[in-house]
Amino acid sequence: MTQDKTKIALVTGASRGLGKNTALALAKKGVDVIVTYHSSEAEAKSVVSAIEEIGRKAAALQLDTGNTKIFDGFVAQVKQLLQEKWQTEQFDFLVNNAGIGLHKPFAETTESDFDRLMNIHLKGVFFLTQKLLPSIKDGGRIVNISSGLARFAIPDSSAYAVMKGGVEVLTRYLAKELGERQIAVNTIAPGAIETDFSGGAVRDNQKMNDFVASQTALGRAGVPDDIGGAIASLLSEDNRWVNAQRIEVSGGMFL
Repeated sequence: MTQDKTKIALVTGASRGLGKNTALALAKKGVDVIVTYHSSEAEAKSVVSAIEEIGRKAAALQLDTGNTKIFDGFVAQVKQLLQEKWQTEQFDFLVNNAGIGLHKPFAETTESDFDRLMNIHLKGVFFLTQKLLPSIKDGGRIVNISSGLARFAIPDSSAYAVMKGGVEVLTRYLAKELGERQIAVNTIAPGAIETDFSGGAVRDNQKMNDFVASQTALGRAGVPDDIGGAIASLLSEDNRWVNAQRIEVSGGMFL
């Protein structure tokens, strides 16, 4: 990142897990960060403090990415924050990270389950990005988070994987339509990662962890540091010509 001109990133779902790791990785590369959180305000403030300790500016805003009705109000908050804290009207990088998991067989997935996943992972990403477009600088970047599950199939993940597949298609369309503004749009697709996501299924279930390791070329499950750094690197100037790509960061799962 260039140090002579401050870059600002907005990372959704950054109070914990991959979002937190991404926010910290960006800060280490000289980027200021706006983090959003759904309910964990204290954790989000802790992330802000950690970013400030690195020497970058940061702020936290509450956001339910599954509720499109509040997006106009959220965008107004972002605009006000940019003016007050950075004396600017736009930010550089949007990372659509916020999400929830669901482990249910196809036959048992309810319409309510499906709608909740869709609102957060697909509809929310679609319309939040749309609402924030005027606040993203020309020449900025967008990174959408998908999953290895959009490439390989593991039982009990159908609804979640469908949403991520939609995000990957959306990424290509955004890259095409935002090209005239020189905004690059890419997808990062993590493999199985040791976090509290989905109740810590990979981190806390040794049987699951061993299975993931056995199916991964590099012989272990992923950790948050494997992903945050990859996203920060993708947003660096070195990768400015990468566009409309699905980049899987899984250590080589199911090859």
